[in-house]
Amino acid sequence: MILRPGVPDLISDENKVTMLYRLIRAILLLMSYIPLPLARFKGKGLGTIAYLIPMSRKAVALHNIRQSFPRMTECEAKRLLRRVYRHFGQMFFEIPHVFRMRPHTVDKYVLFQGQEHLINAMSKKKGVFFLTAHFGNWELMSAAVSIRFGNTAVVARPADFPPMDRMISELRSRFGTEIIPKQKGMRRILTLVKENKLVGILLDQNVDWYEGAFVPFLGRWACANKGLALLALRTGTPVIPAFPVRQRDGRYRLIFEREVELLRTGDKTRDVEDNTALFTGIIESYVRNYPDHWFWFHKRWKTKNYCELPLK
Repeated sequence: MILRPGVPDLISDENKVTMLYRLIRAILLLMSYIPLPLARFKGKGLGTIAYLIPMSRKAVALHNIRQSFPRMTECEAKRLLRRVYRHFGQMFFEIPHVFRMRPHTVDKYVLFQGQEHLINAMSKKKGVFFLTAHFGNWELMSAAVSIRFGNTAVVARPADFPPMDRMISELRSRFGTEIIPKQKGMRRILTLVKENKLVGILLDQNVDWYEGAFVPFLGRWACANKGLALLALRTGTPVIPAFPVRQRDGRYRLIFEREVELLRTGDKTRDVEDNTALFTGIIESYVRNYPDHWFWFHKRWKTKNYCELPLK
């Protein structure tokens, strides 16, 4: 038998991905047996250790904090960054518990606030867009909403590391959540809202200028994805802000806010930009109130609203 060039390598790569995925899955499954209080304690310790390690993303996060809170002293900015590391250290140990979540144990992880706003939005039979961000523990939030309300989907970009992407996809879809690829997902989203599904959109990451609108965010111009504004204006689907806030007992209070009243002037370009700014402003309010909950490590302001002149 003659194999075509490259086939053995493809098979080998696929086997490697599967093996690494199984290893990651086994580790996460073992971590899910750690009692939550102990898991959170270990997470804080892991976050503290990670904070002490020099990394490029640490410099990015500290720069973002300094620029966003110019009145903070250097010591205050570093203390906030340490709290950010501790929060995400806890999140790292909490995510495996998605394996343990059941309908009768959701309250062990998440408390719901403002459910009536979501129920009212669902009653319109136009689907629901969740406006949220990389804030709190968005993975636990997704699992809890899927268990409690069902009919959910989330727009997500695949992870760069294939075994981890496979693992994350399994956790996210564990309770029936459909994962919509970020690229070219518009048609699928339109289909889902027609079926009265709940679609989660994380609107806090940088996009290229042709995908977004420049809006104020934490004192600077940021390029925000304009897709949610386009979809909401076109379909009339209610937009419900949803954000998980950690409580003293370690659980998350998942806050559903009132439906966002869209701005409509009749000028499509202006409406898209104004509503994108409105959505971004809601995210900003949560980041300002709970700054240790947000993922500061992303290069949020990478796309500029100007062109730099070349150096001579």
